[in-house]
Amino acid sequence: MLACMTTPDEDVFSRINGLVEEEHRLRGSGEPDPGRLRQLEQQLDQCWDLLRQRRAKREYHQETDEAQARSVDTVEHYQQ
Repeated sequence: MLACMTTPDEDVFSRINGLVEEEHRLRGSGEPDPGRLRQLEQQLDQCWDLLRQRRAKREYHQETDEAQARSVDTVEHYQQ
């Protein structure tokens, strides 16, 4: 499950930064764990999706805290 869930944008950005830092460390390690990299990519997609939801709700004067992290399956298959 995603650690972002429903939190203020600053918390989501902080989570994104942490995930990106871990991804960079793994990629620079010489032998990155492909499973962990995929997991990080999925969590990043979920966080970015949550931010997009929150921004859309804000734009239409809706409660941003109602935005929820969607499943990996949902965010990974938007364009299919």
